[in-house]
Amino acid sequence: MHRIPIALILPLLLVACETGTDEPVDEWECTLAPDSDPDFAQVIGCQEDYDQIGSVPWDSSIPGATAVKTVIDRLDGDALYFQNSKRYCIHWEFASAHLSGDGLPIVPELGAFNETEYYSPDRRFILGSLSYYDGPKQWVYEISPYDTASAEMITTAFRKIRENLWVGDKLGFHPTSVAVETVAKDLPADVPIVSTDELYAGVDYQPLNPGTSTGLLTFHTVAEVDGGYTPYREIVVLDAVPNDISIVAGIITSEFQTPLAHINVLSVNRGTPNMAVRGAQDLAELKALEGKWVELTVGAFDWEIRELTADEAEAWWQAHKPEPLVVQPMDLSVTDLRGGLDMLDLDAAELGDAIHDAIPAFGAKATNYGALMEAEAQGLAVHAQPGFGVPMYYYNQFMEDNGLWDRVDALFADPQWADPTYRSTALEGFKDELRAKPMRPEVVAAIVARAAEFFPGEDIRFRSSTNSEDLGAFTGAGLYNSETGKPAVDGSGTDSVEWAVKKVWSQVWNPRAYEERNYYSMNHLDVGMGLLVHANFPVEESNGVAITNNPFDTTGLEPGFYVNAQVDGEDVVTPDPGVLPDAYLQYFYSPGQPVVYIQHSTLVAEGETVLDAEQVYALGVQLDAIHTFFRSAYGSDGGWYALEVDWKFDDKYTPGTPELFVKQARPFPGWSSDATGTCGSE
Repeated sequence: MHRIPIALILPLLLVACETGTDEPVDEWECTLAPDSDPDFAQVIGCQEDYDQIGSVPWDSSIPGATAVKTVIDRLDGDALYFQNSKRYCIHWEFASAHLSGDGLPIVPELGAFNETEYYSPDRRFILGSLSYYDGPKQWVYEISPYDTASAEMITTAFRKIRENLWVGDKLGFHPTSVAVETVAKDLPADVPIVSTDELYAGVDYQPLNPGTSTGLLTFHTVAEVDGGYTPYREIVVLDAVPNDISIVAGIITSEFQTPLAHINVLSVNRGTPNMAVRGAQDLAELKALEGKWVELTVGAFDWEIRELTADEAEAWWQAHKPEPLVVQPMDLSVTDLRGGLDMLDLDAAELGDAIHDAIPAFGAKATNYGALMEAEAQGLAVHAQPGFGVPMYYYNQFMEDNGLWDRVDALFADPQWADPTYRSTALEGFKDELRAKPMRPEVVAAIVARAAEFFPGEDIRFRSSTNSEDLGAFTGAGLYNSETGKPAVDGSGTDSVEWAVKKVWSQVWNPRAYEERNYYSMNHLDVGMGLLVHANFPVEESNGVAITNNPFDTTGLEPGFYVNAQVDGEDVVTPDPGVLPDAYLQYFYSPGQPVVYIQHSTLVAEGETVLDAEQVYALGVQLDAIHTFFRSAYGSDGGWYALEVDWKFDDKYTPGTPELFVKQARPFPGWSSDATGTCGSE
């Protein structure tokens, strides 16, 4: 079927329509018969028309969006097609099916199509999307962030769509990247600009981690839950975004979160439904259910909550109890303080197997860091500080020397141990007891000597590395903290090497770490703490966290990097209240590598960004190298795959010119979506 007038395909229905904004406009007539499910339309005359062919976009960083992809055929008098975006996921699929041959030029294969139709000034098609954002009730025309369409092309497409769309003057143009923003400055006055900030300002609901859960609905302040214990069967409504929270059944915050905020990374790892609603603690529908058993569903566009009986809630919990996770027991055969390049035996095993084999001795963080050093040694564009691993042998030795395993057994046997509040207090007391015990002086001396080989004269950063991390849905993110020891400080007092090592070791017994392991039925006695050791960087020019794939598009059709960046050493994942980082998507694999800023840092001046263009590119190069190197270990199943990477720019060794260092890389599980109506859902 090629270029058949839509009027010959479907009869016109005399139906008056509205914009979806509750504001009626001039009456139009629907052009699509109900449930006709056409391949395309050339006029969208009402909301029902739009709903038939619109879909949830597979790449949407702004919540509550639907879209219909649009094609303008410049070789056919600027003929307009609104393609059925549930059926045709990408422009090429529609164009090759309907606009190729039979008197029209042949549409080439996908690669050639993309090279010309998004980048060539002589392209045949102008490709874009008609999108509706439910939060701000805004209709916009958009082009891809990497599209190099001229202002003239955008104007042509915009006017054509406006003429054939019932919302008419309600339509605006949304620049989707910094590059498109530049082009948009040359658009005529009749093409109104709608910025990303304007779209976000109109969003009241933010689904961070979609899903359904059951729990007791409770209201808390951030101060009440941050760092404390909250019963895991509670669905909590919070006044703000906490830095930390124990396992709970669901999370509703009154303030918006970034997808890489620590609380959301925890939610993803745990499978906890997580959402934000402005003013959540004052919503009547939530207040009416306070203290009651409820079922919460976090969806792509809206959320639902309903009251349950206690029996219904209990049945749900029994049906959804997580499968036990098995920890590889500590490997106590490794006793040497091993350099990063020696932690993995890549001569004897492939990368994935080598990492698996090394984790029981050195823990996941140190092992993955060793892999980063291997990548750099192989000439890949990865830059990590020199470092070494302290195996779990010395943690176990310390526990045995001081009778601490017997103390653990006594704690577990205590009749009050089943009470989580008592358990939390007891664990904090045990941590104090552990830190008061002595280390063998020769072990401390060996660590100081090894550090002097790798980074002489530097203070020493000790980073936790357990064998209970990166276990499928359980990553261990945020359960433990790093500490710095100063070789110049003698003895075991504050800031000494011994003090720092014991403080990290003690964090195996952090109450929240214990509760999370308990939730997944792990054997606590199998858990050990290795150490990743490298030089301390006391002052950073910028730092952040990145995901080496586009988390808003798990189809793989729009690969890119998602980055949170903040100035100096300001924390990105656990910031102070009201402090936000830069958040952007970099379409690294598209020509021009366009960057889309979703959020701007509250610590830089308006119009500025944390990273300059050169730094954004340098970070992208390293993220690409890391993603490629680790694919065989963590992405070999062929599905959506990404790593979570911690990084920093620091001029410690290059005064005045900060250089990029990678601090950590670990597998990122990705977040789920239960959105319906997405492309390909048929």
